Amino acid sequence: MSKIKSLIIEWIEAIVIALFLVLFVRVFVFEAYTIPTTSMEKTLLTGDFIIVNKISQGGRIPKTPLTIPFTHQSLPFNDEVKSYLNWIELPYYRLPGFSEIKHNDILVFNYPMDLEHPVDHKTNFVKRCVGLPGEKLEISQGKVIVNGDTMSTSENCQFNYHIKSDSEKLTSLLFDSLEITEGGKISNQGDYRIAITDKTAEGLKQLNYLHDVIPYFEKKGEYEEYIFPFNENYKWNIDHFGEVIIPKKGQNLNLNLNNLPLYETIIKNYEKNELEVINDSIFINGEFSISYTFKMDYYFVMGDNRHFSSDSRFWGFLPEDHIIGKAAFVLFSINKKADGLGRIRWKRTFKNID
Repeated sequence: MSKIKSLIIEWIEAIVIALFLVLFVRVFVFEAYTIPTTSMEKTLLTGDFIIVNKISQGGRIPKTPLTIPFTHQSLPFNDEVKSYLNWIELPYYRLPGFSEIKHNDILVFNYPMDLEHPVDHKTNFVKRCVGLPGEKLEISQGKVIVNGDTMSTSENCQFNYHIKSDSEKLTSLLFDSLEITEGGKISNQGDYRIAITDKTAEGLKQLNYLHDVIPYFEKKGEYEEYIFPFNENYKWNIDHFGEVIIPKKGQNLNLNLNNLPLYETIIKNYEKNELEVINDSIFINGEFSISYTFKMDYYFVMGDNRHFSSDSRFWGFLPEDHIIGKAAFVLFSINKKADGLGRIRWKRTFKNID
């Protein structure tokens, strides 16, 4: 009987150690995520299961340690019950990493505007890094300009194109053969607006039943109220944005009523200061302030599906403490619109992410 008891104890110890090791790897080394939207097409497709590398920048110490392991926001079988308690919240700390974030890195992070949950339980997003701490960034006619230089665009990036056709062939060709996921017919005169890559657009120009294949951009100076910083003094839109200075840790920035809308969320929500404007004067933690020194690095991120992505153009700068890691490769991919074995996108198995 004692041998059986000893064997049971050994098995329990082995299981506990195995679970601890798996949990350690998941928290600090690698983790799998599913792509739920089209915001990164054609780089990442809806249904891709990606592996995220956390050790490159360094894994984060969990902010809410009182969390049921292997859960995110709620219990597996009850979405109404949160899977964590925020009775204890640890300060931000990240283990040492072996590389820095670079332009065009694809980052997985917690959505900053998700105010319902603590940082490590906010909704997961994935976007491409286009701006680094301390840089000046501008978007003009859809092109990203950093410190005065136009950034190269991934060949997978999609933009809105206006297409005119006198044939019904267009619908089946684009939406079936080319796997178009965004856009469609916008008039009864054969006008279409769809999201495609520049390479696909060049191919469409060769079709004799298409009259025009023209990129479509919003006009410069047209104010869109849903674009950051949601202020009429900044007449920006999805295709014309900035210029802005991306905050860098330790950087001291002159602060005034004109640029306050750009950095108010950082000062109040991300860096936890009290901020008030009294008689056109700015007070931070009760003190009159004409400048502010940032406590963290920030980044500017965009989706590769440029006209169908909720990214920094819509909610502002990405704080470093929200970054989970870098997307490394596609483990496998499921096409939920297909049937049987056709649901598996075999060519995307173990595919590197560029």
